[in-house]
Amino acid sequence: MKKRKLSFWDIWNMSFGFLGIQMGFALQNANVSRIFQTLGAKIEDIPILWVAAPLTGLIIQPIVGYLSDRTWHSRLGRRRPYFLAGAILASLALFVMPNSPYLWFAAGMLWIMDASINITMEPFRAFVGDNLPDEQRTMGFAMQSFFIGIGAYVASKLPNLLTYFGVSNTAAEGIIPDSVKYSFYIGGIAFLVTVIWTVFKSTEYSPDELKTFDKQKKLNIPNEHSESWYFNNGKNHLLKGIIVLLIGVSTSFLVYHYELKKDLYVLTLGLISSGGLALIVSGLMQKNGIKNGFVTMINDFQSMPKIMKQLALVQFFSWFALFSMWIYTTGAVTEHIYKTTDTTSVAYNTGANQVGEMFANYNLIAAIVAFLLPVIARKTSRKFTHFLALTLGGFGLISIFFITNPTTFNLEWLPMIGVGIAWASILSIPYAMLSGSLPTTKMGYYMGVFNFFIVIPQLVAASILGFLVSRYFNNEPIYALLIGGISMIIAGLLSLRIQDTKPTTVQNE
Repeated sequence: MKKRKLSFWDIWNMSFGFLGIQMGFALQNANVSRIFQTLGAKIEDIPILWVAAPLTGLIIQPIVGYLSDRTWHSRLGRRRPYFLAGAILASLALFVMPNSPYLWFAAGMLWIMDASINITMEPFRAFVGDNLPDEQRTMGFAMQSFFIGIGAYVASKLPNLLTYFGVSNTAAEGIIPDSVKYSFYIGGIAFLVTVIWTVFKSTEYSPDELKTFDKQKKLNIPNEHSESWYFNNGKNHLLKGIIVLLIGVSTSFLVYHYELKKDLYVLTLGLISSGGLALIVSGLMQKNGIKNGFVTMINDFQSMPKIMKQLALVQFFSWFALFSMWIYTTGAVTEHIYKTTDTTSVAYNTGANQVGEMFANYNLIAAIVAFLLPVIARKTSRKFTHFLALTLGGFGLISIFFITNPTTFNLEWLPMIGVGIAWASILSIPYAMLSGSLPTTKMGYYMGVFNFFIVIPQLVAASILGFLVSRYFNNEPIYALLIGGISMIIAGLLSLRIQDTKPTTVQNE
């Protein structure tokens, strides 16, 4: 029994929901810093307000993946119930976010909005692994990258497009401009409609069929362990938990004692939480017969495929760079190039709109490049393709520092060509390398766990970027982009170390 090869339009339908999902993410990435600043946030406080986005992904994605692996609805299948529920919640959040009356309310809405988007998005990655045979997975992830690029391009251009048609791009102090509000409304509608299209135009394999595929590929990961294994593994978690907990408490004391930037508490409290979690797991695993969902998730995390571990460092530096770009580009462009921090000024809002154009352009480049990357990988290798793309992206970010004339090509296109190529690769190549080594019965969970290596660097960035910019770079956000560019180049170099054992999966689709 083999998975059937799907037609181009079948793959199109199963990926179409990503168009709306990425419109939601793009509106969030390009405009939330603007909303925060409009509501009174200082530039050095922006990273800590953004911590909601990666933190919700860290918590939500593995849980949704684990639950969706164990879900089967007679009409909606395995992943599609989560598509639909998340789309409804995310669409509502997109309508509420630009109407936030206070900064604390906007920060809370970011938590809700990002959680809802993650509920929808996480099963989409597993959806490709579930439904496509190995030889079509590169095409499946490339199709997702295409819709991500198109959706983000359209969403990023919306404020500027609405301004062109006469919608106000400025407002009184503390008020979100109408161009931003209406953009979020359009995004909310698109999110719901495109996801519903995928829900009703796609089908899924049953759990029994998926187990058969795993047996044929010999990808089963053992679920059962002896009582002695649980006890000994629990002792290992106890030792690790104590060490991490002590490090977290000690570093928290240092931050407090030396009155360092409070953003660093995100990192230190993360260590304390991780240590505490390890102690809880230790207690559960040393009790004979404990096999609940939580313990199962921890055991599966320990058993993750080798290539997943190899990709972790690459993902860390890649997403650290992306997060620095998303939260600091608005401040960097308006202050470094337009020489203003006044959110009510024409100069600031012109610069902010250009940031929207920059984000739109890198997503358009990603959409165009998405189907070219498999060709380059087939002629070289997937890891070299990823190295090349990330290196170009790093130099693209660094180039913004040297731009003094914000003409359309200089600012909106030149840096974003490299960033767009990197973005296309980040969205497809790691998943193409990973998916062939994952069992379909745990595909959702491991795709959720893979998100750890996306989220953790964003939490680290939220913790230390504000500190670095304020302490060493005189609160000039342009230096955060320099750090991000260097980080992306490091990610490219590390990708050359990946042992991609199945390069033949990148085939001419």
